[in-house]
Amino acid sequence: MIPEALAGKRIAVTGSTGFLGTALVERLLRSVPGCELVLLVRRGRMRSVEQRARREIFKNDCFDRLRSELGGAAAFEEAVARRVQVIAGDVGTDGLGLDDDGRSALASCDIVIHSAATVSFDSPLDGAVEVNLLGPTRIAATLGELGVAPHLVAVSTCYVAGNRRGAAPEIRVDESPFWLDVDWRQEVTSARRLRADAEAESRTPDQLERFAAEARRELGAAGVPLLAEKTEQRRTAWVRDRLVEAGRARAASLGWPDAYAMTKALGERALGESRGAVPVSIVRPAIIESAWSDPVPGWIRGFRMAEPVIISYARGLLREFPGVPEGVVDVIPVDLVVGAICAVAARGPLHSDGEPDVTQVASGSANPLRYQRLVDLVQAWFGAHPLYDNEGQPITVPEWSFPGRGRVQGQLARSLRLLERGERVLQALPLRGRQAELSARVEEKRELAERALGYVTLYGAYTECEALFGVDHLLDLDAAMTATDRRQFGLDPRVIDWDRYVQDVHLPSVVQHARVRTEPGRAGGESRQQRLRRQVLSSERQMAAFDLENTLIASNVVTSYAWLASRRLPREDKPRFVADLVAEAPKLLRLDRRDRSDFLRHFYRRYTDAPADQLGTDSVELLSELILTKSFPAGIRRVREHRALGHRTVLITGALDFVVEPLAPLFDDIIAAHLSVTEDGLYTGQMTDVPPTGETRASALYDFAARHDLDLDQCVAYADSASDLPMLEVVGFPSPSTPRPACRPSPASGVGWWSSGRRPPAGRLPSCPSPPAAAPAGSTREPPLGLGRSA
Repeated sequence: MIPEALAGKRIAVTGSTGFLGTALVERLLRSVPGCELVLLVRRGRMRSVEQRARREIFKNDCFDRLRSELGGAAAFEEAVARRVQVIAGDVGTDGLGLDDDGRSALASCDIVIHSAATVSFDSPLDGAVEVNLLGPTRIAATLGELGVAPHLVAVSTCYVAGNRRGAAPEIRVDESPFWLDVDWRQEVTSARRLRADAEAESRTPDQLERFAAEARRELGAAGVPLLAEKTEQRRTAWVRDRLVEAGRARAASLGWPDAYAMTKALGERALGESRGAVPVSIVRPAIIESAWSDPVPGWIRGFRMAEPVIISYARGLLREFPGVPEGVVDVIPVDLVVGAICAVAARGPLHSDGEPDVTQVASGSANPLRYQRLVDLVQAWFGAHPLYDNEGQPITVPEWSFPGRGRVQGQLARSLRLLERGERVLQALPLRGRQAELSARVEEKRELAERALGYVTLYGAYTECEALFGVDHLLDLDAAMTATDRRQFGLDPRVIDWDRYVQDVHLPSVVQHARVRTEPGRAGGESRQQRLRRQVLSSERQMAAFDLENTLIASNVVTSYAWLASRRLPREDKPRFVADLVAEAPKLLRLDRRDRSDFLRHFYRRYTDAPADQLGTDSVELLSELILTKSFPAGIRRVREHRALGHRTVLITGALDFVVEPLAPLFDDIIAAHLSVTEDGLYTGQMTDVPPTGETRASALYDFAARHDLDLDQCVAYADSASDLPMLEVVGFPSPSTPRPACRPSPASGVGWWSSGRRPPAGRLPSCPSPPAAAPAGSTREPPLGLGRSA
């Protein structure tokens, strides 16, 4: 029996934070009470390996059954502390990165189960080589250095067979008549060289200039730190894309669907050559999906290969997907894979000399699920249980016609190009209100098209695969099992009722984990907008900071200047003033896009020799005649709501202090730009400090919070453009005032950390102008605010 065979054994497991590894750890703890586990976990950036294990393994709902069987959380924690040792290590590093305690723990193990892998089908080539190809050999080499030879069970994939049709038996890769005699060492050297070459090329002046230009197009005048960060993101993404494409090309040239399958195959070959005295068994699963029964039906962790495609289909995104209707989709539930691994570990190595033996865990040859049948089951289920769109209407799923991969990729690529062109057109326009909403919708559709194209590119080869993976060794294991073993470690794919599995087990679980809308009508409960409003207006918030332009008012520094400068002009001079200002608008707009601070310095030169007292008086009228008439009532109400809750309200703006001074009763504090004044009471046109824009605005807010003992994690910031991103990023509750792509939150960011993906919209400045020429000689009219001076 398996529990008796593994009783008293110390079993090391790599990859325990992953889908398969988590299920394996749970089964061993629950069904083999006499074993102890050593979990090799990579160090995290912010957490220790023990913290990672608690958070990423043992808090998963996979352990709810065991937690209940043991009598509660306390007993579960005690059992984990007694039976599990977590050590720091990394299979992508020579020597596994073990310290002395880790080496000692590994040396004490009787069995090592290696399930760690880079499982993404679009991994950079060098990353897949380091983990998938070299990982198993590093484990064998480390065991050899420690002078031990435990049974090594290495998890691979059935798809090491490559793009082939017909039978794929359970033999070593190099025993296959289709095996190409590829030098795996040369592949390692080549992948590392590709990384070095790509990194070097990405740092050439031409490339860096291109990345910087792309960053500026996305973020505009967001400030040097954010632009530098975005430039580096562009560079690293470019390097990654080069290595991903290199992996695809190399795999295709050798007959594998992707770099994942290729590096797994080469990893098997490398392990066979360099295992030393370590006995090896290889377990090859097909496409691992949600559990058939253990720990509960439908248990899944994260989205595997099929889930994104299924949900995209249910949402109406994927109208077609490539595949062979009579072909086999070789899906295997995760609990059957875990049962097979445990059975192989309990049986021990098959060959007395330790040569690798192979067990494939697949369904296609013993209990095939045809692609047409899968599609029919999915379509029928979503016909009866549709998802709903944002309007609360049911989404009708399309009927797939099983076209070729090239046709689907071509259709999606054309759609993507059209959406990208439309997005560029919209981004060149002033974005506010409906235009901003339209831009956001177009961007969302573009992202969906990109995602769909990515799914077809990544997974199309697997739906077109016509290999049948032999499972004779797997069925031999089943035949040798007792009835009790079959209940606890079931591994026979013939027990799966595909109709029940797809419609009663897998799809309900997928929909639940996808958090998609499954009810008709308007969404019940609290909407996202209501939830965000509740969060920002919580009594726990301490401060609310507001941008001014296009956040509280539909105006800007040019409009304010134009009103002040033309107020005392004779009527006959105003058309000329406006015409000159309009003519200069493109130049001002370009300068504003390049650098907001430089623009303000340049523009505020127009106030040279303007009388400070006169501007102070005129600004009161500016408030009533311009600012209030262009204010957003909802924005003003929000300021008052924060004040009523006792939050400190701060206006932070690049506008001049005398322009916003009349707004002082609305705020507790105002942070604005200042001009120096001569002894005669005239403005010099020069600023006393760096204007509060971009990163300077963020620094000013940080310093303000420090002076007033405020916790920025409990503060709110409202702003409208990419140049305000630094301010939005320093608070816990950033609130863009418009749906502009440049201020969209990043899904990967933590609370309060928002990232940009687009440049700020064009047209922030209205078509207004430049100063007219100086008053003619002998003129008796008063020069309006020093307009005769050069700007």
